[in-house]
Amino acid sequence: MRIAILDDYPRAFAGLRCAAKLRGHELAVFHDAPRDMAALAARLAGAEAVLLTQQRTALPRALLERLPALRLISQTGRNVDHIDLAACRALGITVCAGGGGGVEATAELTWALILAALRHIPEEAQRLRDGQWQGSLGTGLSGRVLGLYGLGRIGGRVARVGEAFGMRILCWGREGTRERARAAGHAFAESREAFFAESDVLSLHIRLTPETQGVVTAADLARMKPRALLVNTSRAQIIAAGALEAALRQGRPGRAAVDVYEEEPVLGGRHPLLALPNALCTPHLGYVEEATYEALYDTAVEQILAFAAGRPINLLEPAPD
Repeated sequence: MRIAILDDYPRAFAGLRCAAKLRGHELAVFHDAPRDMAALAARLAGAEAVLLTQQRTALPRALLERLPALRLISQTGRNVDHIDLAACRALGITVCAGGGGGVEATAELTWALILAALRHIPEEAQRLRDGQWQGSLGTGLSGRVLGLYGLGRIGGRVARVGEAFGMRILCWGREGTRERARAAGHAFAESREAFFAESDVLSLHIRLTPETQGVVTAADLARMKPRALLVNTSRAQIIAAGALEAALRQGRPGRAAVDVYEEEPVLGGRHPLLALPNALCTPHLGYVEEATYEALYDTAVEQILAFAAGRPINLLEPAPD
């Protein structure tokens, strides 16, 4: 089969163990992400299968209709909100999505961002390279309040590390978060206002849905302490558009550490957060880790092989029209 593998930004696929399983197939691996539909259609022309790396490239009907050779979409992970499943059904394109990963890796990156931001590690490392010595005073964690908006698989891991650092865990979210907080012995905030006002480090762990888009508002951020840190390794869109940049300029919260953006990839330094000295920004590294990549891609490769053998696995069925 002619297989196109999209959005391998770190050029990792060729070095993964699962890549060898596709020996004998015709592979085209792409490391950038064109947003122009005509350019993307030209790139995928003749491809019989597309392997998608998470949600980095959307496949709407208008694009799928320009790909007559396409027979299979193999998705890493189970999130397929970026694929027009009804169009795939109408066009006879099989969609397979299964497996998962990145929970541990994202929790680890959350803590990397927290520690780097509070101890000013990027700035101090650069200062040393520039021939200078200490120039800032860091903030410790013991005795501070770690606010967790959402206490699912990732938030729960972040909470356990916070406890190990001697932090007090304060949670907010829907009823499921309240129940998990109670079971784990964590505090649940008396109110939304208190949650934002009391947190010294506030980390967002919410899945993006139509209901959660913009759920963190400018008013929420304005209640945060001037020395507080907001961390977002979930999705940029859960914060109201423009609210975080404005809040950082106004000094509440005092700092932010973010790994996610409204449109990705961010190239040419074109994002307002990158111009703010109190924002630590990384290029969506949450799940970009060797073991996670092996797990995600291995499932996607197995889906391709099963389809080629006439026994597809992890099939998705779009909702009826």
